[in-house]
Amino acid sequence: MAKRDFTVDSIMVTGSSSGIGLGLVKQFLKLPTPPQWIFAAVHDRDEEKNREINNLVSQNSNLVLLYLDVTDRKSIVAAAEEVQKYVGGSGLTLLMNNAGLMFNTTLQDETAKEMAAEYAVNTIGPLQVSQVFLPLLKMAAERSPQEGLSCSKAAIINTSSSGGSFELMGQFNRLQNIGYRCSKTALNMLTRCQSLVYKTFGILCISIHPGWVKTRDPEADLTVEESTQGIMNVLSRLSEEDNGTFVDWEGRRVPW
Repeated sequence: MAKRDFTVDSIMVTGSSSGIGLGLVKQFLKLPTPPQWIFAAVHDRDEEKNREINNLVSQNSNLVLLYLDVTDRKSIVAAAEEVQKYVGGSGLTLLMNNAGLMFNTTLQDETAKEMAAEYAVNTIGPLQVSQVFLPLLKMAAERSPQEGLSCSKAAIINTSSSGGSFELMGQFNRLQNIGYRCSKTALNMLTRCQSLVYKTFGILCISIHPGWVKTRDPEADLTVEESTQGIMNVLSRLSEEDNGTFVDWEGRRVPW
């Protein structure tokens, strides 16, 4: 992937109250030319859980906090209407479907309720958010002077996991997490479908594995900063040839 200048007019990141989502917001704020608008979408209205992102909002006039439940279409529509007020006819350049849910389950104790909840957030959530925000993404693509596909033109980035890879089955000996894995495998299929349909609108679509990150597991390999710095570098280099692929935080192809 060839290195390119990385500028993004506007971006929305779901799951921004902590972990990788919050880390991505910080990375975009630190760009030499930050986006005109960064929309940090959070699910929980708890002030303590949102303390860090609220502090960032108070310090950065281009950062907007949104309350968004990816399992509730009305909530998604309300968020899109709010984004529209800020971006106007410029549209939304980059949508990062990062919100996720995982229960520590085994094959024996996985339940229908837990699995359904994981699918609702990890698979159906990105589907619905992408559907509702599609007009804004198309708007950004149409006004862009760039040829081909890129994250600077219009893109959907779905946060996946090597745990959803049939070949890798990442960390299975430690954490089976059956419902989570299945939901991420389904998310990868969604990405492939989006890439085939949305490319006609000028929108790039990929799945990305952020690595094994120290969000909840202290034995993990990467800090949030290491993961998100890597993701930023990957985003800056993505092009049309990467559309519909599954890559990791270092830009390496991940087997489906």
